[in-house]
Amino acid sequence: MPNDILGLIAYALAGSLPVVGIGALLLRWTRNRSLITSTAVLVLIPALATLAGVIAVSGLMFTDELERTAVVLGVVTAVTVPAAVLLGRAQARNMVWEKQMLEQERAAERSRRELIAWVSHDLRTPLAGIRAMGEALADGVVDQAGDVERYGCTIVRETHRLTAMVDDLFEMSKINAGALRLSLEPLDLREVVDEVLAANTPTAARADIALTATQPAHRVPVAGSDRALSRVFTNLIANAIAHTPAGGRIDVTVGTDGRQAWVRVDDTGPGITAADLPRIFEVGYRGSTARTPAADALGSSSGMGLAIAAGLVQAHGGSIRATPGEEHAGNSVRTHAENSGRLHTGNSGGPPAEGLGAHFEVRLPLVS
Repeated sequence: MPNDILGLIAYALAGSLPVVGIGALLLRWTRNRSLITSTAVLVLIPALATLAGVIAVSGLMFTDELERTAVVLGVVTAVTVPAAVLLGRAQARNMVWEKQMLEQERAAERSRRELIAWVSHDLRTPLAGIRAMGEALADGVVDQAGDVERYGCTIVRETHRLTAMVDDLFEMSKINAGALRLSLEPLDLREVVDEVLAANTPTAARADIALTATQPAHRVPVAGSDRALSRVFTNLIANAIAHTPAGGRIDVTVGTDGRQAWVRVDDTGPGITAADLPRIFEVGYRGSTARTPAADALGSSSGMGLAIAAGLVQAHGGSIRATPGEEHAGNSVRTHAENSGRLHTGNSGGPPAEGLGAHFEVRLPLVS
C-alpha cells in the first residue's frame, strides 16, 4: 500500500481508469437504447470506479476498512441507481413531450404563415374586383342595363364570398383559442344529414353532380349541436362538389358501428394524393398551388372548410379522417348492400367507381 500522495494517485488511477474505459464502451453500446439504460450506466461508473480505486490503493488487502467502504458504496449504489432510473424515465418523458410541443409549434407557425398568405390574397382579389366594378358604376362608365345588372350580381356574389371568409376566420379563431362552446342536445343524425342534403342539392344539380344519401331505417341518436354538425357535413359536401367534375357522383352514407355513429362522404373526383393526405385538415391548406378560387367556387374558398369540420367534430368528442376513395370502394359496396335505409336526392346506384375520388368519414359517440 503506497504511503505518499503520488503513489496513492497512481494506484487510484490504475484501479479506476479501466472501469471508466469499460463504462465508456457500455455507454457507446447503449447509445441507441433507452435513456434509462444510459442513466443507470452513468450512475454505476463513478461508484464502481471509486470501489476499484480503493481496492487498488489497499493493495488488494481486504481489510475491515475496505469492507466498510465497499458496504457504503453498495448502499449508495442501491439508492442512486433506482433514483436515477426514475429520474431518467421522467426526463425521457419530458424530452419527448418537449419535442412534440416544438413540432406542434412549428407546424402551427407554418400553418399560420400559409393562412395569412392565402387569406390575404383571397381577400385582396375580390376586394379589387368589387372596387373596380363599383367605381365603374359610380363614374357612369357602365350604363347599359345588362352590364349594370351583371356588375351588380358579381359584386353581390363577391361580397357573399368575403362574408363567408370572415365567418370562417371567426369560427377558426374560436376553435384554435379553445373558446368554442357548443350546446349539445339529443339529435337524430339522419335528420341533420337530410337538412344538409336538401340545402346542397340545388348546388350539386347546377354542377351536374348527383348527390345521394343512404341511411338506416332506425334512429341514429347522437349528442350534438345541430348548427355545428350541419356545418361539418356542409363543408364536407361543399368540398366534394368543388372537386368532383360534371357528371360525377357524391354518396353520403350513415350508419352505426358498436357504440359509434358514422357518416361517410364519397365522391368521384380526382382523389387525394399521398402528399396532401397528412395535411388535408390543416388550416388554409388546399393541396394546390393555386391561390385564387375559381369563378364558380363554392363557399368562401378560404381553405378552412375541412379544418373547421375537424375542429367541430373534435368538440363533439368524435373523429374525422380522410382516405383515397379507392381504399374504401369495397367497403362502400358492402355498406350499400347492408343498409336497408332510405335513399335521398339524386340518382340511385352503387358507390363511386373504384380508383376514383376521396373518402371522408366522421365518427360520433352514440347516446342511448
